[in-house]
Amino acid sequence: MRISVYVPFLVSALLTLPAPRLARRLAPRPAAWALACIAIVTAAGWTGSLALLAFTGVAQIPQVAAEGHWSVRALRAQDPVHLTVAAGGALLLAVSLVLLAVTAVRHVRQVARARRECARLPGDTELAVLDDDAPLAFALAGAPGRIVVSRGMLRCLDDDERGALLAHERAHLHAGHHHFQTLWRLTAAVNPLLRPLADAGAFVLERWADEEAAARVGDRTVVARAVGRAALAAAGVSRPSVLAATGGVVPQRVRALLAPPPTRRTLPFVAGALLLTLCSVSLVDAASDSDEMVDSAKRVRCAAHGAATGPTAVTTDHRHRRHDFCRGYRDRDEHQGPHA
Repeated sequence: MRISVYVPFLVSALLTLPAPRLARRLAPRPAAWALACIAIVTAAGWTGSLALLAFTGVAQIPQVAAEGHWSVRALRAQDPVHLTVAAGGALLLAVSLVLLAVTAVRHVRQVARARRECARLPGDTELAVLDDDAPLAFALAGAPGRIVVSRGMLRCLDDDERGALLAHERAHLHAGHHHFQTLWRLTAAVNPLLRPLADAGAFVLERWADEEAAARVGDRTVVARAVGRAALAAAGVSRPSVLAATGGVVPQRVRALLAPPPTRRTLPFVAGALLLTLCSVSLVDAASDSDEMVDSAKRVRCAAHGAATGPTAVTTDHRHRRHDFCRGYRDRDEHQGPHA
């Protein structure tokens, strides 16, 4: 636990620093899934490591040790984590959980608002056309989701560009891109190092929808023209926080569409997978070390109890419970071996 408990922090930094820039150069669909895997594993590693650090401090509280039947002195002698570090881990863990709860509540409200908006939209088909001169086009996730386009936006595009725009928004809905957004928001609330990754993920989702639209339309230039014209028309127009063809860094998206489709690369994904595996293994190793440390402290407590009470009967209910626990613990050790 001396080193392994800190490895998830290091892996988070190593992955979140280059990952956003690298993801913009990779094929968008596998890049989005890679960013999602990075977010899940590093957020779990971050939370697990903070919890283990916090536990080493909480476990030394006499009342907690009494309930857990372990020796505070033995635990303190074996614990490699300074009490200040443990207190800092507990504070960061509390802040992370509070931010996660706040973000989750906000997201639930946004989902409820989106579903109400879907219910109020005219018609019952996937496409809803608003009688509005403001150029708007976005995908509204709901049950089911809707593609919302204003007449003002449709007037800005020709027939081919309209088809490309609708294909882009349809790709957002059919691929469930709002689930990726939710994941990145929640994990960034838990682990602040993941915030740049969440921003990069939003751009990757737009690129994913661009590539899907280009494949459906069959002309990358048409999609690039549709994205550019839609963005120019919507410049300065406020829009809801949703998936839209005018989102992301539009010049980079247009340049990518005017270039050949991105080639698939394996080396970045293999390197990322190795780092994520290292994060997971280190967290499991740290948890195992923590469990062994507590087991050893329990054995010391039971040995001290046996020496203090001897073979005679004990007098209080508390000692009865401790005696029964130690007897069961010794029986377990005899059955499983000394290193169980």
